[in-house]
Amino acid sequence: MLSTVLVVILLLLAITLASGLWIGVSLFYVGAASLLSFTSLPVERILGSVIWNNASSSTLMALPLFILMGELLVKTRLSEDLFDGLTPWLGRLPGGLLHVNVVACALFAAITGSVNATTATVGKITIPEFEKRGYSDSLSIGSLTASGTLGILIPPSMPMLIYGVVAQASIGKLFIAGLVPGLGLMFFFSLYIAVMSLLDRKATGAEALRFTWEERFRSLPKILPVAILIAFVLGSIYTGWATPTEAAAIGVLGATVLAVLTGCLTVPIFRDCVMGTVRTNCMIMLILIGASFFSVALGFLGLPKYISESIIALGAGKYTVMALITVVYLFLGCLIDGYSMIVMTVPIFLPLVTALGLDPIWFGIFVVILVQIANITPPIGFNLFLVTGICRHKIGFISKSVMPFIAMMIVFAFLMTVFPQIVLFLPNMM
Repeated sequence: MLSTVLVVILLLLAITLASGLWIGVSLFYVGAASLLSFTSLPVERILGSVIWNNASSSTLMALPLFILMGELLVKTRLSEDLFDGLTPWLGRLPGGLLHVNVVACALFAAITGSVNATTATVGKITIPEFEKRGYSDSLSIGSLTASGTLGILIPPSMPMLIYGVVAQASIGKLFIAGLVPGLGLMFFFSLYIAVMSLLDRKATGAEALRFTWEERFRSLPKILPVAILIAFVLGSIYTGWATPTEAAAIGVLGATVLAVLTGCLTVPIFRDCVMGTVRTNCMIMLILIGASFFSVALGFLGLPKYISESIIALGAGKYTVMALITVVYLFLGCLIDGYSMIVMTVPIFLPLVTALGLDPIWFGIFVVILVQIANITPPIGFNLFLVTGICRHKIGFISKSVMPFIAMMIVFAFLMTVFPQIVLFLPNMM
C-alpha cells in the first residue's frame, strides 16, 4: 500500500515540477493532495501550523540578515580591492594568480554564503585578468566554476542554515563543521592548479610576477577589512559569544560601516541591497515552507520510516546507502536548485542515515558538498550556465574544464565518509 502511495506522490511531484510551476507552490499542492487523498486529517490546520512555525522561527531571522550582509559587500569596491590585495601574496605560487580564484571565492563565500554571488563577483574580476595575462582558459575557468561552489560550504552558509532548520540540528555546530572541509577543498583545488602548472608552464601565462615584501604589506589594507569582518562574525559564533542570528546582525552592521567608510553606500545602492534581500529571502522562505508542509505530509503518511526500513531490510551497508544518496543528489541537481534539494530530501534521508549510526551534523556537511557538486555537474549544473555569462566559452568547454574538480570533490566526499572526524572533530570540541 505505502509503495503505491509513494509512487503516486513522486509522479504527481514530477508532473507539477515539469509544468513550470514554482517549486514552493508545487510542494504545497502535492502535500495538500497527498493528505486529502490518503488521510482524513484537517489539511488547512496543518498548513496553518507549518506556515506559522516557519515564519515565526527565531533561527530563520539569521537568513535575511546574512543575505543583506552579502548584498552590501558585493555591491561595494571590496571585490576589486580583494583581488588587488591577494595578488602580491599568491602571484609567486606554482599556478600564479589562479590561486586567487580559490582564495577569493573562499573569502567571498564567507561573506555571501551564495554560489551565484561568489562566482559572479570573483569571475567578473579574474577572468578578464587571466585572459590578458595569457593563463590557460581551461584551468582559470575550471577553478572559478568549482571554487564558486565554496560559497555554500564555508560558513556562514545559507544551505547549512536551511538544513539546520529542516533537520533540527545546531546551526552553530554546522557552521563550525563546514570550516575544515571548506579548507580541505581549497587545498585540493590549489594543489591541482599547482601540479598542472608545473606540468605545463604555459598554463600560467608568460608573465613572471615578482613582488617585494614592501608591496605585499602595502596590499594588506585591501584584504584586512573583509578578513576582520569574517573573523569577527565567525569567531563570535565559534566562541559562543553570539548566536548565528546575533552574529548575522553584527555582520550587517560591519558591512554597513565598511560600505560607508569606502564611500560606496549611496541611497540607490542601499535600496538595491534591501530589494535584493527581500527577493532572495521570499524565494527561499516560499520553498522552505512548501517543503516543510510536504515533509509533514510524508510524515503523516509514514513514508520516511517506510523508505528507511525498506532499504535497511535489503541489507545495504553504509557505503552503499551513501552512494545511492549521492546518485540521487547528482540527478536532482540537473532539475532543481540546492535549497529545494535540501528541504525535499533531508526529511526522507535523515532517518535512514541516523539509523545507520551517522551523525546528523556530518550528514549536513555531506549534503552541502553534494549540492556543490550538483551545481557544476554537466550538462545543466546551474553554475555552468552562470559562468557562460562571464566568459567567451560555451558550456561544453566549461563542463570539460570543471570535470577534474568534480572528481576531487567526489573523492573528498568519500574521504569524509571513511573518516567522519574530518567534519566532526571541531564541533565535538564545543
